[in-house]
Amino acid sequence: MEAGKEFGFIQVVNHGVAADVIQGFREVAAEFFKMPEEEKLRYYSNDHTKPCRVFSGSLTSHNDANDIRYWRDCLKLRCYPIDKMKHQWPSHPAMFRECLAKYAVAVQELARRFLRLIAEGLGFDNHDFFEGDLSGGETLMNVNYYPPCPDPSLTMGIRPHCDRHLLTILSQGDVSGLQAKHRGRWIRVQPIHNAFVINFGLQMEIVTNGLLPSVEHRAVTNSAKARMSVASLIRPKIDCRIGPTPTMLNEETNPPKYKDFTCSEFTEASEAAAGNREAVLDFFKIHHTPS
Repeated sequence: MEAGKEFGFIQVVNHGVAADVIQGFREVAAEFFKMPEEEKLRYYSNDHTKPCRVFSGSLTSHNDANDIRYWRDCLKLRCYPIDKMKHQWPSHPAMFRECLAKYAVAVQELARRFLRLIAEGLGFDNHDFFEGDLSGGETLMNVNYYPPCPDPSLTMGIRPHCDRHLLTILSQGDVSGLQAKHRGRWIRVQPIHNAFVINFGLQMEIVTNGLLPSVEHRAVTNSAKARMSVASLIRPKIDCRIGPTPTMLNEETNPPKYKDFTCSEFTEASEAAAGNREAVLDFFKIHHTPS
């Protein structure tokens, strides 16, 4: 818990997800990106409403103010609940759907156990506080593939950003590339084989009234090895009401910093602010006047 308060990131081992489940999905996902372009072409789309699509930062000329190109191919899909989503997933490679189903169920269970520990660590009487609507939305998955880059100084894998959802559970693999910002400096999140990196989203920061922060992070490229990460995004249901947890508040010592809102209102605000952390939080911030 203290690591979460300080860094916003926690690397988890002994997490209960079988190694063959992790490696099984990572292997078929890697095979997907190695398929011929004509086989993947059917999935390429810039339509954000599609439930399963591939897009490529290296092909879209999406540059930032410093003319840094994003060097990433991404398979974005909805992965849970699996009975509702499975028919939308790629049918090739042959084992893709079977391996993804096992992985998605295992990661969802890990999320439930982790959220129970968070509730216990925060001193909530109800350790199932995060169960139900608060974590019961459709889980999204980003499978990020970063090819070796001839000149990493000219590219980024993913730009600096904060996740907006409740929780992100990441399998980052064995190749380094993830960096988190801590006290103004970028620090490398050292890969540990078959570990998961868990970080808090802006919604968790609001629910805990700022105690568990959503920390800015990015992915950098390298010239030697391809890298692949698998991010599972745990989200509330779209009509769920979100706000600081009342049991954590005290009008004198810890007044609410944010007003309540629905998940759909948060999504609209985040898109309007282009994901800018401070702009999103300011939209819901309560400005207390000194007494």
